[in-house]
Amino acid sequence: MGRFGLTVVRHGETRYNKDKILQGQGVDEPLSATGFRQADAAGLFLSNVKFTHVFSSDLLRAKQTAASILGKNKFCKDLEVKYDQRLRERKYGVAEGRPLADLKAMAKDAGEQCPSFTPSGGETLDEVRERARNFFEFLCQLVVQLVQKEQDKSGAASKSSGTSQEQFVFPWSNHCSEGELSSESGGSSEILDANVLVVSHGAYMRNWIDYFVSDLNCTLPADLTKSQMSSVSPNTGVSHFIVKLENGNLLKPEITCVCLNQDSHLVNVGAECVASKVF
Repeated sequence: MGRFGLTVVRHGETRYNKDKILQGQGVDEPLSATGFRQADAAGLFLSNVKFTHVFSSDLLRAKQTAASILGKNKFCKDLEVKYDQRLRERKYGVAEGRPLADLKAMAKDAGEQCPSFTPSGGETLDEVRERARNFFEFLCQLVVQLVQKEQDKSGAASKSSGTSQEQFVFPWSNHCSEGELSSESGGSSEILDANVLVVSHGAYMRNWIDYFVSDLNCTLPADLTKSQMSSVSPNTGVSHFIVKLENGNLLKPEITCVCLNQDSHLVNVGAECVASKVF
């Protein structure tokens, strides 16, 4: 059986986020001063988590956020970040570099609802979901291979690359009950085969989480509302999942969401940081 932690973080704010302008894939803006403060705050929030793998979108705003998070980490400052195009934001075609209001007007003119509307040259939601599915299956395969390699090497269930559950859940222990952590996450005595950090984008993450819930029957926190589940993460919002692969079965992963779009680390950064939820 493979078991891994998955922490997904949205990039920090850019000036385009603040001005409600779509970036998508074609606008490669750096973080704003506020965005760097958010990324540092997320890094402090996650500073006690020992990640074994870090993946990031190859767009600058995500790369800078990943670097800031690792720079604050007590265990993995030197861990290599793998940049992956599958983690890029949704492509918005002709709407990129234009105000969000323009996208909404395009959708209205087409008689469709935003954000399901696809502007000319953009990606459909199904195409974004396919990217998310492909990347997640890659992660699952990675963990299965790690477990197999460890078993082949030791002939036993040794997990030298694992991380104690107690150390791992520390940042979000205040955001879910002890019962949730012990039963849903398997108890503090269990070991993770891998502990993955992913830095990506708002619309992409929303589609990924929808894939988890709709296609893979992800278990959600009991107090999560429907609007919270469908909303775009704030900049540097943190979501955390535990993924179990029974007998290495990649087709039926058991996924538990421990927290979704957590932004408590932004309280002392500034009120504007918590509110920015533009794609």
